[in-house]
Amino acid sequence: MKNVVKLDNYFSPGQLEEKLKEFVHYYNYERFHESINNLTPTEVYYGKGEQKLKQRKTLKNNTLNARKKQYQKFNLN
Repeated sequence: MKNVVKLDNYFSPGQLEEKLKEFVHYYNYERFHESINNLTPTEVYYGKGEQKLKQRKTLKNNTLNARKKQYQKFNLN
């Protein structure tokens, strides 16, 4: 946070307050946290984390299967 907020100059308390609100929104809604399985705090809080992890696992499995098929076709030729 200090790298984001302290590096700028603010000329009114309102500017600082707005920047802090932007940072808190980014931190809670957009930034993935390694300690909670690369989910956002919002996803965990509202219970959507498990669904997101299942989607990622499905996507990973589909991608690996597609790569295996592509590799097998490549080796047969």
